[in-house]
Amino acid sequence: MQRRAYAPVAALASAAVLSAVLTGCGGGSGSGGGGEDPKPGSAGSSTAAAEPGKYHSLPEPCGYVSRDTLRRMLPGVGDGDEEEAKRLLQGQAAITYDTDRRVGCRWKLETPNGTRHLSVDFERVVSYQPGMSDENRAKQLYQREATAAHIPNATPAPTTSASPGGSPGGGSPPASAHTADPGPGPQLGDATVAPMTPSAPPSADPKLAPRVLDDLGDDAFVDDKLATTGSGVHRDVKVVFRSSNVLVTIAYDQWTTDALHIPSSLDLQGKAHGLARELDAGHFGN
Repeated sequence: MQRRAYAPVAALASAAVLSAVLTGCGGGSGSGGGGEDPKPGSAGSSTAAAEPGKYHSLPEPCGYVSRDTLRRMLPGVGDGDEEEAKRLLQGQAAITYDTDRRVGCRWKLETPNGTRHLSVDFERVVSYQPGMSDENRAKQLYQREATAAHIPNATPAPTTSASPGGSPGGGSPPASAHTADPGPGPQLGDATVAPMTPSAPPSADPKLAPRVLDDLGDDAFVDDKLATTGSGVHRDVKVVFRSSNVLVTIAYDQWTTDALHIPSSLDLQGKAHGLARELDAGHFGN
């Protein structure tokens, strides 16, 4: 009889303990660590908002380049026909789907001596990565361009180092490796196409080799390539620079069917570099 009387008391004590445990687990709305995770963006969130970029818009690209600059870069445009010159200098806007993020313009000049192409592209970078600012994302994209172009000294911490007189990964050393201190380079300006034999080196001056530029935006480089095809010779020059969260790319090339007159690095680089400084000074949008 005593064992039967004790059983309900033990059951009641066990139920009380279980009730207290359940109450402690379910009553976390006012206790630390017991409630639900805060919603993204709420006071308890650990994700910091990314800093917006300096630039919030882009210019109208075809009108952003001065007509005087275009006439220098497209010599002989119109050949005295002002109506034709006006049409060519207007350029052709690149097709984009968001003019707040990317715009561009193209120009083309055809003459009996060859063809010149010029293009200008602006990209306003917006970061969608948590904690990464627009400017830091633009730095990443610029670095990707410089790495793809194999620009010497473009990376702050190269993974491989070249031995004296050599280059990473073997092959011929870059032209800039032949001088201990190439300096800032010559003052690039307008120049005529210099007669050269097809076997002559395309860029005898190491100061005109692909390199980092230190007078444009926050980061900049120039790339220069010479190619021979069945239809002639062409030189392609590209200047890329970053100003805060905007990347600007200038592509300028000259084609000629006369293999004895190779397009000059000094001429094309000088004009592309001058255009880049003009665009950089304009401060883009607002």
